[in-house]
Amino acid sequence: MTPPSPPTALEFDEHAVRHRLKLVSDTGESVLYENRDGVDCPVCGDPFDEFYATSAAESFRPDRPVGFCVAHADDRLLLFTHEDAAESV
Repeated sequence: MTPPSPPTALEFDEHAVRHRLKLVSDTGESVLYENRDGVDCPVCGDPFDEFYATSAAESFRPDRPVGFCVAHADDRLLLFTHEDAAESV
């Protein structure tokens, strides 16, 4: 039996779309951006509302119900929130 392949890292260059996002917070280990221009989520393909990236163990508590997509890239965890997804559940 062949062991499963490890997940591949997601290719998402936040700097390439930085002009379409608003920086909400930057702690040095994590960043939170608001999507101001309909940038598509690299996981599901739908526009995301916020993008959170962290290289440390941290807590992320949205102030409203949201759906989300999660991925990893290099040494960071990436979380993309979707307000519309939470409303349809």
